[in-house]
Amino acid sequence: MGVKSAERVLEIFELLKDYPSGLTAKEIGNCLDYAGSSTFGLVKTLLDKGYLLEDSNKRYTLGAKLIQLGEYASAYLDINKVAEPILNRLMQSVSETVFMAVLSDQEIIYTEIIDCFRSISTNARLGGKKPLYCTGLGKAFLSFLPEQESEALIEGMEFVAYTPNTISNPGELKAKISEFRKQGYAIDNEEIEVGLYCFAAPVYGPQGRMEAAISVSGPTARMKMNQENIIRELLETSKEISEKMGYDGK
Repeated sequence: MGVKSAERVLEIFELLKDYPSGLTAKEIGNCLDYAGSSTFGLVKTLLDKGYLLEDSNKRYTLGAKLIQLGEYASAYLDINKVAEPILNRLMQSVSETVFMAVLSDQEIIYTEIIDCFRSISTNARLGGKKPLYCTGLGKAFLSFLPEQESEALIEGMEFVAYTPNTISNPGELKAKISEFRKQGYAIDNEEIEVGLYCFAAPVYGPQGRMEAAISVSGPTARMKMNQENIIRELLETSKEISEKMGYDGK
């Protein structure tokens, strides 16, 4: 298949994704301004190979072979591999420690920790677990997962005080979550370690589901002094990683 034919195949796929009821070969040709003979040849080849489906009215839709390829691509798309260089850039931009975590039952698991030379040390470790209700990353999950899932996670929580600022009950937590949903990011105000302040944001996957959370953490006074820049950089980073993971913003 030549370069031009390959481009046309991709254009056919892009076109048909917007027509779940399908198009005839003639309609495909008209939409893309292809000659009838070349359109029919491409459509027949894609049909024979399982990349298109044909109904009784000779209308064509995307086929099951594409779903299979999409599943393979998703399996190979490692969020850590995608995120690591972008998170490194974030750390260099804000000069604070950057984290990424995934959800595991009632806890977060740290999957990336990118230390900054000037940031305070924390007891967070790669592969380590922390509670949801008292970490910025955990509260990002509670804020940006579907509300029903968030409610179910909160129901099973036991609230242990790590610092004087630790949230102590479901009502207080839900009020914070409501606030975080409106502003687009979560905050940990010295709730798991005294002196440590954190902003956290969601990362979404191709199906629009939250796959991970990322955060910037540092000494409270410095984080608050630079919060406008840090929040902007954090949200831009979460958006970039989400887009590279296949999220289209919907």
